[in-house]
Amino acid sequence: MSCLPDPWRRKPLLTPVFAFWAVLPLCFLAPSTSLSEILDRGAVAVPMEEGGMFFSWRWSKKDDPKTTFHLVGVDAQGARQPLNEQPISDVTWFRHDADGASERSHFLLVSDDGHGKQEISKVSTWQQNYHSIPVQCLPGYRMGDASLGDLDGDGNLELVIHQAKQPRDNSHSGLTGRPILDAYQFDGSLLWRLDLGINIRDGEHYTQFMVYDLDGDGAAEVVCKTADGSVDGTGQVIGDAQRDWRTLDESSKSFGRVLHGPEYLSVFRGSDGKVLQTVDYVPSRDPIDGWGGIGGNGNNDPYGNRCDRFMACVAYLDGERPSVVMCRGVYGRIVMAAWDWRGGQLSRRWVFDSGIAYPPFKDASPFSGMGGHSLSVGDVDDDGRDEVVYQAMTIDDDGKGLYTTGRRHGDSMHLADLYPDRPGLELMLISENEGHTVRFQTPGMGVHDAATGKPIWTHSPGIDVGSGMAADVDPTSPGYEVWGGPGGLRNHLGEEIAPAPRHSRWALWWDGDLLRELTGRGGIYKWDWNEGQEVLLQPLRSGGSLERPCLSGDILGDWREEILLPAPDQSHLRLYTSTIPTRHRMACLLEDRQYRLAIAWQNVVYNKPPHPSFYLGHGESQ
Repeated sequence: MSCLPDPWRRKPLLTPVFAFWAVLPLCFLAPSTSLSEILDRGAVAVPMEEGGMFFSWRWSKKDDPKTTFHLVGVDAQGARQPLNEQPISDVTWFRHDADGASERSHFLLVSDDGHGKQEISKVSTWQQNYHSIPVQCLPGYRMGDASLGDLDGDGNLELVIHQAKQPRDNSHSGLTGRPILDAYQFDGSLLWRLDLGINIRDGEHYTQFMVYDLDGDGAAEVVCKTADGSVDGTGQVIGDAQRDWRTLDESSKSFGRVLHGPEYLSVFRGSDGKVLQTVDYVPSRDPIDGWGGIGGNGNNDPYGNRCDRFMACVAYLDGERPSVVMCRGVYGRIVMAAWDWRGGQLSRRWVFDSGIAYPPFKDASPFSGMGGHSLSVGDVDDDGRDEVVYQAMTIDDDGKGLYTTGRRHGDSMHLADLYPDRPGLELMLISENEGHTVRFQTPGMGVHDAATGKPIWTHSPGIDVGSGMAADVDPTSPGYEVWGGPGGLRNHLGEEIAPAPRHSRWALWWDGDLLRELTGRGGIYKWDWNEGQEVLLQPLRSGGSLERPCLSGDILGDWREEILLPAPDQSHLRLYTSTIPTRHRMACLLEDRQYRLAIAWQNVVYNKPPHPSFYLGHGESQ
């Protein structure tokens, strides 16, 4: 018998006769705040397949427990129709089963009975089960990774999305298109476009961009690597517009790579894309053959593969204000440079450098070769300040190495409160074992204490594991389950408890319980723990990979997560949100610092889903 929950288990539906709305002005009041970011209610109304509309909106940590909500529809003649009879108090969603709701405008009244405050928010009313965002995709380009931020300080979130043409992996030679970064409002209005130019090679290991309010003025900046010929959102050229630093000799292993010329780091204003400051990128690429090590296959190269592996993140290194951290190197030498953006100026906070080493790498730092193709940020040692978790090693808030697990390079990691019965955060790692590095017999998968790096359990020494996931998908097992590599689904002791789900690259909270769902070919899947199989919940179509969406997170509506995908013809983006009722009411996940920072780094290399700093799984909610 299937153990899938009944998605329609809910309280009796309310009927709309609430007359108090007749005397309320339709205006907009102050939104709630989170960190330095201002968030509105993110209220949305989505048509349901069976008819009617599903409404949902944000709950804030700052909301009084007595806060109630009311919904009203307004037709083209201005006539108002209250939708709910009784105040909505214990959830942040509402089903309205009457027809014609999609033809009205809708408003959400928020009443704080504890303090006598009221606010009114306009509801975004969708015409189908996804929100279509028109985009201006260039010929031959595809819409790729996206990020989220309030670019103009108006309290509404905007998108920055990377357009790519013929992107390359670092291990492959060849020319690429110019990387493009576009800023869009959710109605499809193009705010600005950055053309990073021919001297920035395009690919997921090259093009990392951070979108975040770095100076606390309420508007996000955009930070990324630039070069001669990069063009900002106002048409201003950075550096020398005439220089072409690419290797154009097709017989060279360096063909298409950029191994000469200046490298820059630029800060752009979020509202118009204007470059605010450009400095030299730290570190430089030289020596090009100084980036090999014991990560991956344990080799080195002189043609520009290992030297141009980039990552980036935002972290609250002082516990109060955000810094941007730009990273270079994975398989051997690893360098991180932390920058502060204060008063319109970039200043370097610290630089971590594991150092240069050459084969056989016996003199290499224990931090060398410990990078992966993703990273995370969190307060792993509970001192109020963030650390940068760089796959198999962690750098403390002061730029010094906190620990190395010795697990070397891997393609996947997850930092979260996996096991609520243990104090603090846990770190799930997978590792590559290939070529010269099989001799190390590094565990292919395992879970570590995120504060110390000490293993909790590991398995599969010497096995090359390509992907893995950590998510609570089985309520019969305490905490999160993990899977990847040999064996199946594993519990908090590392014991195999079931076959592994087929999908291991992306997870999101979708159906209303506290278990996480999985995405993969065809749509969103629920793990049926009794039958040991995935069940399709939500069919989706995409012009990209469902296992690596443009963006996924708690973007709007209640605490569940949305997924942003390119349309098959690349003409628009499709934002999907759940219309399944939930009995859980909790604060918007963007108000959790670790989760919000995960949205910032999500576009980095092998994108990974965000995890909050607290346990969010079966049996517990915040």
